[in-house]
Amino acid sequence: MREMTKTNLSAAYAGESQAHMKYQIFADVAEKEGKPNIAKLFRAISYAERVHATNHYNTLGEVGDTVANLDKAIAGETFEVEEMYPAYKAVADLQEEKGANKSYNHAWEAEKLHAQMYKDAKEAALKGEDIKISKVYICPVCGYTTIDTVPEKCPVCGVPRERFIEF
Repeated sequence: MREMTKTNLSAAYAGESQAHMKYQIFADVAEKEGKPNIAKLFRAISYAERVHATNHYNTLGEVGDTVANLDKAIAGETFEVEEMYPAYKAVADLQEEKGANKSYNHAWEAEKLHAQMYKDAKEAALKGEDIKISKVYICPVCGYTTIDTVPEKCPVCGVPRERFIEF
């Protein structure tokens, strides 16, 4: 693939991915405001944006087998933990941006767990196996992630266990 086309597809993938997430967030707001049909419209169009992003990503040749995909996931999470969030947090500290720093810290703590979870999954996948889990729980405030058990309170942000989302 020629470089300009690859750059454009990458930009299109990023834009469609952001639109997908933005519309999910907008749907949640509409739902909370008692506008279920507007929420439905946001969720439907969000899905269309996901389709576009998926098509762009596949065209870029970025999707591999499970082990290759886990390698990319591990690399991404590790970059966020070791480089991206520490740098972002340093700037937020310097500029005394407490809200940004809190948001970064929540993500940073969760990404540490995600990287290890992906590493564990890769070990299983390399043996031709699946991981042995029954449920995954996510804190809806900070993204803290836990497998099979939920703490009484989120260790990152203090949210009570009842609010965790089960997958």
